[in-house]
Amino acid sequence: MPSTPVPRPRPGSRRPARARLSDGHLANVYSAACPSRQALDRLADKWSVLLVGSLEGGPRRFGQLFAAIDGISEKMLAQTLRSLERDGLVVRREGEDRSVTYELTSLGRTVREPMAAIRAWAERYIDDIERARAATDGLPPR
Repeated sequence: MPSTPVPRPRPGSRRPARARLSDGHLANVYSAACPSRQALDRLADKWSVLLVGSLEGGPRRFGQLFAAIDGISEKMLAQTLRSLERDGLVVRREGEDRSVTYELTSLGRTVREPMAAIRAWAERYIDDIERARAATDGLPPR
């Protein structure tokens, strides 16, 4: 079955092209029925953002990932890796010595830049966020 080409944006358009679903509709994350909503959910998860960042430098073993991401449980790490693998963002490779490594796929590498931007934004603006929280909660500023 030939794949449906991804629509291209019109020249001069600022809107990125959206994928066409198998039913002919364009992907729309604002529609509850659209499967792109599930992809958004996966990408918006903090553990996914941190795992992609940890895998940017190349393949890593489970223990290396566990050590790199403070606060993640082994259960959540395994669950998130399975979800990222199911979505085609991460591949699990078993070595001849039965060692297992995880690495980003070509699709997974496409989310490195936007996720890096989100991590950088969180680190850059955390003081502003904490001030806003304190003001909302009626606490004195830090």
